[in-house]
Amino acid sequence: QVQLVESGGGLVQPGGSLRLSCAASGSGFIINAIGWHRQAPGKQRELVARITRGPRGESTNYTDSVKGRFTISRDSAKNTAYLQMNSLKVEDTAVYYCNGNIWTRLTGSSDYWGQGTQVTVSS
Repeated sequence: QVQLVESGGGLVQPGGSLRLSCAASGSGFIINAIGWHRQAPGKQRELVARITRGPRGESTNYTDSVKGRFTISRDSAKNTAYLQMNSLKVEDTAVYYCNGNIWTRLTGSSDYWGQGTQVTVSS
């Protein structure tokens, strides 16, 4: 069984920064891709940033609204992904969910979700 545990959300003023962490725990798993989605009140959940492992190494992708402000990274040794969020805007306010496509011998490749962490940007 694989679990994703997030941390690092909170309240920040516009223009401020936060760093989210997502730690994967369990045994015998391989992370194919990991990243964050977010869901604001009354809106659909959207992909924010993602790292995908491929034959030529890792690639990253971001939704347009966060490009140049957010940076996703991963520490493979710790099975932890990070989302550095700079120049935060009020419209970044949402619950942020860690999402991983993870392979295990028992289940093959499946999507896993964290519990979500609230990010509030307000003056």
